[in-house]
Amino acid sequence: MDLLKHSRSVYQHAHVALLGSLPNRCQLCQHRIEQLDYQQLFPNQVLTGICQVCLAASLYQHEVCLGCGREIPLLQAYCGKCLKHTPMLIIAPCSYHQGLGPLIAAIKYQQQCAPINAIAQQLATRINQLIEHKLIRAPQVLIPVPLHPNRLRQRGFNQAWLIAERLSKTLNIPLDDTCLTRVVDTVPQADLSGKQRRENCHNAFKLSGNVSYQRVALIDDVVTTGTTVDEIARLFSQQFIYVQTWCLARAEAPGLLD
Repeated sequence: MDLLKHSRSVYQHAHVALLGSLPNRCQLCQHRIEQLDYQQLFPNQVLTGICQVCLAASLYQHEVCLGCGREIPLLQAYCGKCLKHTPMLIIAPCSYHQGLGPLIAAIKYQQQCAPINAIAQQLATRINQLIEHKLIRAPQVLIPVPLHPNRLRQRGFNQAWLIAERLSKTLNIPLDDTCLTRVVDTVPQADLSGKQRRENCHNAFKLSGNVSYQRVALIDDVVTTGTTVDEIARLFSQQFIYVQTWCLARAEAPGLLD
């Protein structure tokens, strides 16, 4: 057993060293990505796709409401407005509009997946902070927002699943990609209005019978109007399951960041 553990450790260190030696430039500033400082913070991990400077500059520089994304002065779950109706918690390390939007869009549309691990690590750090301050409870399982089989065949991968896999390993929370399916091949939502998005997602998902969890976290790349996760949460709420959403970035409502 000790030999096996030692072999795995040697392999992991060699793997990290090999990845760190390969050409690796930031997709935002095009500068070479330096590893030393990052690996002091996150041992045995290689920073890819985005450099430390661009990553740090793109993260939230202030506390935000977990309901609407509005800037708030203190670390707490909701702003005063959201306290009145306590919407679903949406947790992200950054705003889609403040730096990382092009990288996150490139994950989905150009198969540029290199930044996923680094941004997911920041999301995990944010989640641990909120758990430590008792603002959220850790879910029992991570559930990636599914693609319809037709879209999955076309794209070749589900970015939400890749993010969920990384978070599962980092936070030691199981991943379940079997209890939720997308049964309607919806049209892309990027250019749809809020009303059109709601109509597009209505009854687009299905749960596979009774779900045994009490607390779940939906995983997606970006949350904009929240239409997709609200539709999924509606299904879980019928079985009295508490839902929160974790994503790489949040696209706040127009004017909210002004």
